[in-house]
Amino acid sequence: MASGEDRYREFVPPAALRPFVRVIWTYAAPDPSMTIQRIAPDGCPELIFDLGAPYAEQAPDGAFHLQPPALFAGQMTRPLVMRPTGPTELVAIRFEPDGARDFLGLPLATATDRRLDMTARLAGFAPPPGDPEGQAAAFVAWLDDLRRRGDWAIDPVIRAEIEAAAEDKPISCRSPGDRRALQRRFADRVGVSPRMLRSIFRFRRVFDHAATPSADASWLEAGLDAGYFDQPQMARDFRRFLGCTATEWAREQHELARAIASQTYKPGPPHAD
Repeated sequence: MASGEDRYREFVPPAALRPFVRVIWTYAAPDPSMTIQRIAPDGCPELIFDLGAPYAEQAPDGAFHLQPPALFAGQMTRPLVMRPTGPTELVAIRFEPDGARDFLGLPLATATDRRLDMTARLAGFAPPPGDPEGQAAAFVAWLDDLRRRGDWAIDPVIRAEIEAAAEDKPISCRSPGDRRALQRRFADRVGVSPRMLRSIFRFRRVFDHAATPSADASWLEAGLDAGYFDQPQMARDFRRFLGCTATEWAREQHELARAIASQTYKPGPPHAD
């Protein structure tokens, strides 16, 4: 990596972790802009280890607080606003929407819109600085050791519902009792309701258009293709999930926010860059 150049890399997880992990990613910015960055929901929880200067996260009262060096980021239903405080280097695991339940050992609803301090749990974990491949391999080895010593499993009903949502398939007809049971299972294994996850996936389909402003389709065409009824409905979701308009985000965002903007959920194994 040239001096001052940002670097974002993705790595495919091994087969044993693939039911639970979507991708391992690394990011480094030796000289980041200290401007505010908005991270939008994408439907996937993450485990993040910070080798560089910590990010400062904005609290609801507007104050900024330093994030811990290791954290679990649960499902998001609103934007995360943060800014770097110095040279940045991250290695992270992006779980499948329902892939982190057995790792966390708690219902995923307890982590929704929260960043849980994982510093004690990752004590002694030391990925090599400046080595994306080594960092990804170290995180894979650490997580796979936990998996082998645990009893990790995927709920096939929940996974099928997630894949249907990602592909924008019609909602299955269920009795009121079955819908309530599904919502409880979603709260436990995903952290949000099936309806919320569908809303996030729909938002991300058009949000990717914001990350690639050179795309041929207009904003309205992109929104209609994503499943929105009209422009006002799409604008409401941008305010809800991003805290600003699509045009404002495309104009203002930098570095990490842009690097991960288009990494939305798609069913099946991911592909490395």
